[in-house]
Amino acid sequence: MVNIRPKTTIQMKMSGVGETHSRSRISVRDVAAIIDEPIERHGTNEGLTPTETLMSSLIGCTNVISNKIAAKMGIEIERMDISLTAEFDRRGTTLAEEIEQPFSNIVMDIEVTTNATEEQIEALRVDLNRFCPVAKVLRGAGITITENWSIRAR
Repeated sequence: MVNIRPKTTIQMKMSGVGETHSRSRISVRDVAAIIDEPIERHGTNEGLTPTETLMSSLIGCTNVISNKIAAKMGIEIERMDISLTAEFDRRGTTLAEEIEQPFSNIVMDIEVTTNATEEQIEALRVDLNRFCPVAKVLRGAGITITENWSIRAR
């Protein structure tokens, strides 16, 4: 029996086209996404802003990694609702002045419907902090991420 090990490091490849002064079309694999600005900032409002895209990636990564950890632990997550609030200093995006760290605080309220015990959820939370690459990058940049978990029993 041959044991094939998956690659541990890959190169992510994507491309983007600036279609207007505010709208970009991003392509990766066979998927396209639009990043845009709202109408009040002279965009076409066809997609998330760049900073909204960054924060939404934290929500998505939290969901994906939490579910992987839960599956490995043998617990079921029936539903995960995540609300995120971020303190964002926009002075850099308005070109008023350079801001070293535009995001100072992120709070995620995570509501989970699961069969897990409180102890299992605590173990999941610890592993989430160990393995979510988006959260690790943000925390490594000095951003505080607070996770408020609430559990709904199944």
